[in-house]
Amino acid sequence: MNTPKTAPTYGARRWLLRETFGNLFLIALLFGIVGRWNWLMGWALSGIYIVWSLACGLFILPRNPAMLAERARPHPDRRKWDMRLLGAMGGLMLVEYVLASLDARFGWTPPLPLGVQLAGLAAAILGYDGLLVWAMVTNAFFVATMRIQQERGQTVISSGPYRLVRHPGYLGTILLHLGVPFMLNSLWALIPGVLSAAVLIIRTALEDRALHAELPGYVDYAARTRYRLFPGGW
Repeated sequence: MNTPKTAPTYGARRWLLRETFGNLFLIALLFGIVGRWNWLMGWALSGIYIVWSLACGLFILPRNPAMLAERARPHPDRRKWDMRLLGAMGGLMLVEYVLASLDARFGWTPPLPLGVQLAGLAAAILGYDGLLVWAMVTNAFFVATMRIQQERGQTVISSGPYRLVRHPGYLGTILLHLGVPFMLNSLWALIPGVLSAAVLIIRTALEDRALHAELPGYVDYAARTRYRLFPGGW
């Protein structure tokens, strides 16, 4: 039987194993479809995910393994709308990367200016390896599903990036999915990328409504931090 101390560590190891296989799957998917190993931006995208995993292992695992354990274990009390939106996100992400890889192989999109590709790369890095990691390091209750973690004593987080917007992790993920099509030179991949951003905006609205109703102190926090995703906008 796991003790309270060993259970989070075991769960965090399960998370680490899942992330390792996920990164290997991404590399196999991208380069298996494109049919060559010398795809620089394909390696850049793989590197973004690997850096995210390493950052979580370096900055979160030593001091908050319980959060990574929560991200790795199933939650039977997940809300139906959250399950549907997560499923849509997973499917759209797969379509985005498959389309981008096919585009790189068959050249459907004319070459974009190097500056446009580098801007897409910068947006993806800033969003996923910057803003998302910052949000996860700041928020000990940052898990993959929408649930109030009463068993962990969840409280409102208002420091770090949460001073700027109420859902910085989602903003970081949106930057990734909007940046990837440009860094991979695929306007076709922009279609699922934009749809992914739309799904995340819907999820933000529904999650924010639930937090207003269920998490003590969130109403006051929302009054101080006015914007959900976009500073000065929404």
